[in-house]
Amino acid sequence: MAQESESGGQSLGQAAEDPTASLMSLQIADWFNASFYHLPGDESANTVVLRPVIPFRTGEMSHIFRATIPFLTDHPRLDSGLSDVTLFDLVVFNEDWGRWGLGPVALLPTGGDDRGGNEWALGPAIGFTARQDKLIWGLFNQNLFNIGGENVNASVIQPIVNYGLGNGWSIGSSEMSFTWDWEAERWSSLPLGAKISKLQKFGEFPVQFSLQYEHDFADATVGPEDTIRFTLKLLFPK
Repeated sequence: MAQESESGGQSLGQAAEDPTASLMSLQIADWFNASFYHLPGDESANTVVLRPVIPFRTGEMSHIFRATIPFLTDHPRLDSGLSDVTLFDLVVFNEDWGRWGLGPVALLPTGGDDRGGNEWALGPAIGFTARQDKLIWGLFNQNLFNIGGENVNASVIQPIVNYGLGNGWSIGSSEMSFTWDWEAERWSSLPLGAKISKLQKFGEFPVQFSLQYEHDFADATVGPEDTIRFTLKLLFPK
């Protein structure tokens, strides 16, 4: 898989793992929560997540728009349906070592009282990715503060580590996010996980498949303990 994208000379496989790469994509993921803290029995849940990524420009500025659209298909306490949607517009700057970016992130209360916080939230986000041959690593921080309410005040830290193994294969950290709840003054999620990915072409159409597992060590409230994710990402290189 030596094909390169138009984003900083990266291989397509590496660009697919880099949230600062100007690569249009559509990710379809199935999140299976195999177990929960503080729930009796073998309770589980399932969520289907759509994540379109659309790069665009305004003048000389390079943007990456990302939406995360979760649909609860099964849950021990909540009804099935659309949960809260997250929108993120990242303005990206190129450096010799990689890229960094900043921009606004917004939470839309599309899940209502049943499947979300039922509050609008908005805040700043910043992050970077650095490249060293087949390795990319970085860190992103998103902050969401409620608008006219008091239920949503959180900071999210997401580490990024990925190493290309060749022939379209790569390994790295899962899409784990450490979440600090400012209202409760505690970590609401502290996961640790890993991911293996494979980039495959079907004719001229590239698709990336990923399998992830993570364990969440934040056990103060009801929440997922073990999560398995299967992801299919459709790539649309220029």
